[in-house]
Amino acid sequence: MDWKKIIIHVDMNAFFASIEQRDNIELRGKPIAVTNGKHGSCVITCSYEARAFGVKTGMKFSEAKLICPPLIRKASNPKKYALVSSHIMETLNDISPDIEIFSVDEAFIDISHCAKIYNSPIEVACLIKDKIFENVSLPCSIGISSNKSMAKFAAKLKKPDGITLIEPSKSHLFLDDCLVTELCGVSKGIQKFLNKHNVFFCKDMKRIPISILGNQYGNIGRKIWLMAQGLDYDMLKIDNKPPKSFGHGKVTIPGLKDKYLVKKVFRHMCEKVAKRMRINKFESNKFLIGYKTWNGWNMKKFHLHRFTNNGFDIYRLAENLIDEVDFKIGINQVQVTAINPKPVNLQTDIFASTEISHKHQIDSAVDKINLKYLDTTIGPARLLGEASSPDVISPSWRPKGWKRSV
Repeated sequence: MDWKKIIIHVDMNAFFASIEQRDNIELRGKPIAVTNGKHGSCVITCSYEARAFGVKTGMKFSEAKLICPPLIRKASNPKKYALVSSHIMETLNDISPDIEIFSVDEAFIDISHCAKIYNSPIEVACLIKDKIFENVSLPCSIGISSNKSMAKFAAKLKKPDGITLIEPSKSHLFLDDCLVTELCGVSKGIQKFLNKHNVFFCKDMKRIPISILGNQYGNIGRKIWLMAQGLDYDMLKIDNKPPKSFGHGKVTIPGLKDKYLVKKVFRHMCEKVAKRMRINKFESNKFLIGYKTWNGWNMKKFHLHRFTNNGFDIYRLAENLIDEVDFKIGINQVQVTAINPKPVNLQTDIFASTEISHKHQIDSAVDKINLKYLDTTIGPARLLGEASSPDVISPSWRPKGWKRSV
């Protein structure tokens, strides 16, 4: 096979739901929806049996129940999913060390350097499927092509449990009649922009120059233009580089109008961001904090005169934003992100004020207790009851290094 690169994309099928069905024989073959907690209002993912009824990720559970009356709600278990993902990624690493972990249930593998060991990429794909099923008893879909975008696109074509190979010279046969919304990264805003330029299908993209998208959306726009032609020059991101941010977000009850609960959600996210920084020995003085309403996002950047990894310090910034919330319409989602964190400077810490020193000592003691027992054994009084509120896996989660914490 005369390809410059051979990229495999592994996509675990309905990952969270499949794990729940694997672990509970009574759920197998039945429509289930995984939600954030046993009373969660939003479908995080659902089984293929539920998808057959029209249930989709992001749908309100109440709405999903209307179109699928036998739908079973299952509370998410992020720590279990992360552990299973770690086993999967270790399995993939045995095939080739050139891996980019794209998310908790997706990975790219470059087998260009080890292709000669195997008879064909299809043989490698079959080996991957067999090894994953042997180790974690879960199915997966696999896409094979000469670049990441086409491999990811290929993996979607035969779900669940399929293998699809797209040769570079034949990519147009798969893409031409494909809606541009099927491409990774095409948001509703980009879709509207493309539609205004009479671009609805991938084949329509050839009619506009790359500069049209590039001028409007920068590198993302140029990447989408190339993807529509079956091209992608991105290399696998294999190195575990220092973090550019630590972020946590949460989808709330739609139109949450209770100010006390809004503050509670913000405080919870601030504490989670702070905890992740402390565990990984980072701190920051720049934060991006926001909330989403039916009208869109309200995001603001905040700057502190000193670096911190204390949850209350971050929450005091969030309070400035909470004052702007229109509680007549409420909020749907919150996001707290520490930007450009740097490693904790122990030398500077020695000369910190008494107040800051006490904060560090308290945070350290709290982290040790929560690490030994439950994550919410001890914490701010405002977060009482959060023990019943499950964690959410960060999109940046990885099985090793600073991205590991849930």
